[in-house]
Amino acid sequence: MGLTGRLAVVTGAGRGIGRAVAIELARSGARLALVARSADQLAEVRDELAAAGTTAEVYPADLGDVDAVAELGARIERELGGVGVLVNNAGVVGPIGPTEQLTAADIERSYRVNAIAPVLLTAAFLASMRAAGWGRIVNVSTGVVARPAAMARGNTYVAAKSALEAHSLNLAAELAGTGITVNVYRPGRVDTAMQGWIRDQDPDAVGGGLVERFAASYRAGELITPTHSARVLVSRLGGTETGLVRDVADGDAA
Repeated sequence: MGLTGRLAVVTGAGRGIGRAVAIELARSGARLALVARSADQLAEVRDELAAAGTTAEVYPADLGDVDAVAELGARIERELGGVGVLVNNAGVVGPIGPTEQLTAADIERSYRVNAIAPVLLTAAFLASMRAAGWGRIVNVSTGVVARPAAMARGNTYVAAKSALEAHSLNLAAELAGTGITVNVYRPGRVDTAMQGWIRDQDPDAVGGGLVERFAASYRAGELITPTHSARVLVSRLGGTETGLVRDVADGDAA
């Protein structure tokens, strides 16, 4: 896939899908820059990769802080060189509840992490990708964007991820012919901490139907592993297709 030696940045890399993507990228020969809020979790992933023979640098950062995100992009390029792969995986699902109870801070936080941070990081790395004539940008979204009513009371999450998908398709058109691809990845129903968080919410606060639907899916064994989803994502990085919204089930490579 041409990933050997290329620098890959993965956000939300401390656990779940992000951690699994980092491991799969390392297996494909990429160098890693790992980004997440939790320094402890990043250190654990770094040590796991080191034990397998891959060196990874960690960058603890709050992607809800737009000033920190802008500096983060510049710092990674300054310290590690040009970025070839960017997987914008970090996301926040909360708050979940009646829309009339949302605050401006709730809404802004969701958009900053789910939509603004990916755009800012992409902008930080585009110059080096253009210079190399090659780049792979994957923005991790959610299948609920295709069926927003399925996550009633999750308004900020659904809307912010929808914005991320629109950005991705628009950017793909802008970069057509440059060797840089931009695609959306919907990872499927994955057994992650985010899923567990929703199952643990008060049904009266977030909606009993939503909690029960997530709980029933878990009880039925319908969730896939982060590794399964990550392998599908990484397997597609070698292609030249761009401007696509792809689901984990669209040509399963796991």
